[in-house]
Amino acid sequence: MDLIIDQRQKLNLRMTSELRQAITLLQYSTYELYQYIKDQEMENPLINLKEQENDPLYVGKPNSQLSSNSPSRMTSDLLTSNDRGMRIKLYEQAVLLFKDSQDQKLIRYLIDNLDDNGYLNVNEHEPFLYDEYAENDIDRGIQLLQHVGPLGIGARSLKECLLLQIPNDFPKVELAEYLIQNHLDLLANRKWDQIATHLKMPLDTVKEIHDFILTLNPRPCSQISDFSIEYVNPDIIVERKETGLSFYLNDSYLPSIHFNNEYSSFLKNKDEMSKYITTQYNNYQWLISSIEQRRQTILKIVKVIIEKQENFFKAGFTALNPLTLKEVSKEIGMHESTVSRATMNKIIQTPKGTFDLRVFFPSKLDTVDGNSISQTKVKRLLETFIAQENKLKPLSDQKIASYFKNEKGITISRRTISKYREELKIPSSSRRKEIDNMMS
Repeated sequence: MDLIIDQRQKLNLRMTSELRQAITLLQYSTYELYQYIKDQEMENPLINLKEQENDPLYVGKPNSQLSSNSPSRMTSDLLTSNDRGMRIKLYEQAVLLFKDSQDQKLIRYLIDNLDDNGYLNVNEHEPFLYDEYAENDIDRGIQLLQHVGPLGIGARSLKECLLLQIPNDFPKVELAEYLIQNHLDLLANRKWDQIATHLKMPLDTVKEIHDFILTLNPRPCSQISDFSIEYVNPDIIVERKETGLSFYLNDSYLPSIHFNNEYSSFLKNKDEMSKYITTQYNNYQWLISSIEQRRQTILKIVKVIIEKQENFFKAGFTALNPLTLKEVSKEIGMHESTVSRATMNKIIQTPKGTFDLRVFFPSKLDTVDGNSISQTKVKRLLETFIAQENKLKPLSDQKIASYFKNEKGITISRRTISKYREELKIPSSSRRKEIDNMMS
């Protein structure tokens, strides 16, 4: 076997640390970018930052409850609040109402053991085993607690929670208590005939009790946890003006980046210090150019989104058109992965509400005429259709799918209808069924 030397040329794409950082920078929210710039100031002595005047800064992260499908509750630069938790308010009211120190201690013990919905946290296997109090003490404490909190607070189960809320003057109090205690699952699943047959009562009586139970609160204290109110600060703002829609990045509070002239002389030297300073100078220039590149990329993307989704800003979600990252990437002449990263973690404020930027990229469903329709629009149509259906004879998912195909020209499967319905928190047809008031 002969040994030979073979020389070949190969072209490889290597990701430098600067490119990797630029990619990371692109997917930062404005708040994360602000924090990153502050970190760079600490690491690089050549960077001097000048904070913007009269611009409140972030002191927390955007509201984690903001979803891609729903508007935020409020938009503000401020992110924290000193709002006191409801638990503390219950303590204070108990002290004012009950002067006996043992009663105060018992109520405080119960309040400390309430979960986020106002239920008592008890051991699953030993439900009435408490560290300090017997079951009869707990029962008495719950009665006291209900003088300072909403009815149902302190319950150890859903059944007990509902039973605690039934007023004595309810005309059919005994029937309501019996149904909750023994047939709550049948009520939840609207098994009207089974209940009426078992209890030998007319359907209108079953419906009356069911409607009353619906007025009770299964989570009497859902905001009991101590919390701070958080608000979101949008990364992009879209406004409607006389000339049409305009938009801009909400980054005016970002500090301006300046070169520290104290180190300029070191750039001319040829020693070890000069090498370090040169490296930091390159990092300084890279930071400025990367921030500007990020800015221009986001602006290009938002411009295309507004053009493609113009009807949304007039009619809302029902007017959203199918749109993909690939379509936007072709429009701006960038790679799809760049568009994907640039649209991550971005909040956009519009005249129709504040949303995750990704809400403008709904998937599509085919129509019988060869066109397409966004999934978001189909969900809104489904929501409207179910809201207007005959509650005495609600349609099954299969029948709704057939209706969409025959009447709306939308090709959709039963399983997809079921999936969308669950995402919209709409119960099945059997659980949507009402009782005819004329029946007896």
